[in-house]
Parts: sequence; structure tokens; C-alpha cells
Amino acid sequence: MELSLTTPALLFPAISLLLLAYTNRFLALAALMRDLYARYTAQPSPIVRGQLNNLRYRIVIIRNMQFCGVASFFFCVLSMFMLFAGQPIIGTWLFGACLILLLVSLALSLREIQVSIDALNLQMHDIDALP
Repeated sequence: MELSLTTPALLFPAISLLLLAYTNRFLALAALMRDLYARYTAQPSPIVRGQLNNLRYRIVIIRNMQFCGVASFFFCVLSMFMLFAGQPIIGTWLFGACLILLLVSLALSLREIQVSIDALNLQMHDIDALP
């Protein structure tokens, strides 16, 4: 298979938008975590504590998503450089690594969505407990 310089370049907008979405998700969770922390310190509750633990876990997942996304972007650029420098075999292997890291990032994103649903269920349990 012949890999041209334009093939890795096709991933640039996708990876960039993905990293932007991850950053926005992180910022939203950080703000929510600060609010819940203030609520918990004012009036401790096991439900809020559970939500904070859930958010802590989600932040770790998002950090790993971002790491894999940035590493994927790095390998994509490096792949283009190697193709440009006339090293197609190295460029192809680097592009393969880029794709694998992108897959890992997306798999982590799926996991974070699952954990997010657990957080919503925890919130709904809190509402169900009200009279």
C-alpha cells in the first residue's frame, strides 16, 4: 500500500476537533466538580460524595483521552514529516501508530460516556429519594 502525504493530513481537522471537544468536556467537569465540592463542604452528603468520586474518575479518563489524542496528532505530523523526507516505511508505521492512538482515545471517550451515564443515574437516585 502506498501512503501519500495527503492521507495523514486528512486527520488534522478530525483530531483537532476531537481535542477541542475533550477540552470542553474537561472544563465543564472541572466547573461542576468545583460546584459540588463547595456544596459538599457546606453540607456533606453521601450522594454528593459519590458524584465527586465519579467526577474524579471521569477527569482521569479525559486526561488519558487527551494524552492519546495529542500523541496521535504528534505521530500524524511525524508521519507526514517522514513521508516528506522520503522515508515511506517509517511514515507508514508512524501513521499506523497514529491510528492506534486515535482508536484508544475514542475507546476512552466511550468509557467516559458510560461513567457519565452512571453519574446521571446517581443524580436521578437522589431525586427519587425526595418525597
